[in-house]
Amino acid sequence: MKSTILRPAFTLIEILISVLILSGSIVYALKIHSQNHELIVYITQRSKLSLQDSLFLADDVSRYHKDTKEAYDVINRYFRVDDLKSRKILKEISREYTIPEPISLTAEEEEGTPSAVIEEIKIKDKFSSSYFHFKINSF
Repeated sequence: MKSTILRPAFTLIEILISVLILSGSIVYALKIHSQNHELIVYITQRSKLSLQDSLFLADDVSRYHKDTKEAYDVINRYFRVDDLKSRKILKEISREYTIPEPISLTAEEEEGTPSAVIEEIKIKDKFSSSYFHFKINSF
């Protein structure tokens, strides 16, 4: 005679509760993944635009206050771009400049102390950026 051992099985309510817990966990994980994806896209775009901003930070940038310039116009004085495709790409990239009054730092009544001028350069596009030029004057 064969002996069969009966194992207790899960009830329908226990199965439904476990499915509910699993689905809630999956929804929460997908929500976190979506938020992380948006943050990664933002950081990637911001990094790309920061690299492009370097095209607009020439030494004589202060003359472009409240002006919109293309990258080609800014770097054309420093580099010769013969390739038409590169020239077209540079002409499609533009930024708007805002340059507030420079800040002058001088030491009061101390001889031999250098002075400094700090110039802020604000560049606006999809994301705005601020950069600073520091100029230290000798004694």
